[in-house]
Amino acid sequence: MAITTGSHPKSLWPGVKAFFGKTYAEKPLVCTMVFDEQSSTKSYEERVEETGFGLAPVKGEGQSISYDTDAQGYTSRFVNVTYGLGAKVTMEAIEDNQYESVAKTKASKLARSMRQTKENVFANILNRAFNAAYVGGDASAMIVNNHATLDGTQSNLLTVAADLSEASLEDMLTQIRQAKDSRGLRIQLKGQKLIVSPENEFEATRILSSVNQSGTANNDINAIRELGLLPGGIVVWDYLTDVDAWFVKTDAPEGLIYQNRRAMSFDQDNDFDTSNACMKAMERYAGGWADWRGVFGSPGV
Repeated sequence: MAITTGSHPKSLWPGVKAFFGKTYAEKPLVCTMVFDEQSSTKSYEERVEETGFGLAPVKGEGQSISYDTDAQGYTSRFVNVTYGLGAKVTMEAIEDNQYESVAKTKASKLARSMRQTKENVFANILNRAFNAAYVGGDASAMIVNNHATLDGTQSNLLTVAADLSEASLEDMLTQIRQAKDSRGLRIQLKGQKLIVSPENEFEATRILSSVNQSGTANNDINAIRELGLLPGGIVVWDYLTDVDAWFVKTDAPEGLIYQNRRAMSFDQDNDFDTSNACMKAMERYAGGWADWRGVFGSPGV
């Protein structure tokens, strides 16, 4: 039976679509290891900071109880953006029975493009973490030493900028444990993952994996490893552009957010005027941070 121009792409499409999915998933998305996925049903979602209460005062005998009021803090808006790209297989390629090979090649390229687009979108949030031109809901860059709160300014920037080392990581983990909420109460924040560029991968591995302190001849234990202070381990992200910068993701619940509005779709149709077979990949999402306490960092020196 002859394969016609109209039936050929459609009959082979399931295999091409499966090839797209396989290529897209051939490498795990690093951004989903760093950002916490949340679903969305609207064009944008807003997350409003609500302050807690202060400490409870002593209630004297026979006296009225004290009442506190919570307050609304800053609002973070996440606007969903559609990302899409298409490719075509010409009518002539279809007629010459080249559709399957050409379509799979183009599908593979589309899959890689969509995956790299997502990695770049989310990595750029960290790449701009110290840049005052890119601000969050509190009108500050993601990582600064002067986030405004009801208790004054607070910081998620390493107190003394430093390259990644065992000592600087210990300082950052201590700073994370001292974090407070907007009312000035300690929140027992803990580090979860160390996020580095490829240039810091080896140093990060030595710091977290050595039984004893790295780079010394003494027998002092590696306290970070012994205490299990970074249970999520190391995330090496090829798309981080600053070779000196490094970050620690914390367990703050509304920190780094990947907002998924519409999952990846991969579709095909024929163009009536040209008889070319058209394919396209699309997805819709947003990324950012609500609570800046979700990540601490240092730009290095």
